[in-house]
Amino acid sequence: MENKDSKEEDNKKEFIPPLEFSSIVFPFYTQALIKLGVIEDPSHTEEGKNLELARRLIDILDLLKDRTKGNLEPEEEKFLEACLQQLRMHYLAKAEAIKL
Repeated sequence: MENKDSKEEDNKKEFIPPLEFSSIVFPFYTQALIKLGVIEDPSHTEEGKNLELARRLIDILDLLKDRTKGNLEPEEEKFLEACLQQLRMHYLAKAEAIKL
C-alpha cells in the first residue's frame, strides 16, 4: 500500500510529454497562433499579436518540413502540413485585415 507522501510527490511531478515528432512542432504552432491573435497567451494578460514573429515561426516550421522531407512517418508529415496550412490561412487573414 502506497503512503500519502508518495502519492503527493507523484502529483507534484511536472508532466513530461511523450518523445514524438509532434512535441517539436506543437510549441512553434501554438506560439504562432498566439502571435496571430487566434488564441490567448495564458501567461500574459495583454494581447501579444506580432505578425512578424508569427511569420518567422511559420518559416521555422516550413524549414523543418524541408529538412525532414523523406524522413517522417506519413502521419507526422500530415500533422506538420496541417499545422502549416492552418497557420498560413490565419496569417493571410490577419495580413489582409491590416491592408484594409
